[in-house]
Amino acid sequence: MRRIAGACLFVFVVSVAFASPVAAEEGGHAYVGTKNCKKCHIKEWKSWAETKMATSFEALRPGERSEAKTAAGLDPATDYTTDPECVRCHVTGYGEPGGYDIAKSPEEQEGLLGTGCEMCHGAGGTYTQDEYMSLKNKEYSRPDIVAVGLTDVITEEVCVTCHNTDSPFVGDDYVFDFETRKEEGTHENFPLKYSH
Repeated sequence: MRRIAGACLFVFVVSVAFASPVAAEEGGHAYVGTKNCKKCHIKEWKSWAETKMATSFEALRPGERSEAKTAAGLDPATDYTTDPECVRCHVTGYGEPGGYDIAKSPEEQEGLLGTGCEMCHGAGGTYTQDEYMSLKNKEYSRPDIVAVGLTDVITEEVCVTCHNTDSPFVGDDYVFDFETRKEEGTHENFPLKYSH
């Protein structure tokens, strides 16, 4: 019951904290998916593709990670890819403009499967446009793209929206180790070719 209440609270907080579809039209930022990021950040993308974050959606499929599901009291034969409580932490931008839509097939949304770039760096619908950070503007200004949605500093608050005791895979005493996970669970950082 506590997990359901926690999930409901999370959905409420997320719906208040993030842009609604109307807000996106009024200056908010839509999600664009990892394929858009890959165009310029191929090394980071390849490094991310090797992480559990990149493949987190696959864990929701029937038969995947059966031992862990069984240990958590979940049925490993169940398809969790349409369960909103699970999907929200295993895709990019769930329920947000341009983000993963549970009503569409996963195949239609390949760039939104898994915990993608934008879950840490912010919805890229604005800051990846030609006049900001793009192949046409390689010498963009970092403050300019931060002003239009790029999350410049990754914080623990972003991570704990999913890495918390609401997960059936951890106990009530679980504490997220942000510093360790930041170093070990994300992508490798590479020097940028251009200064920003």
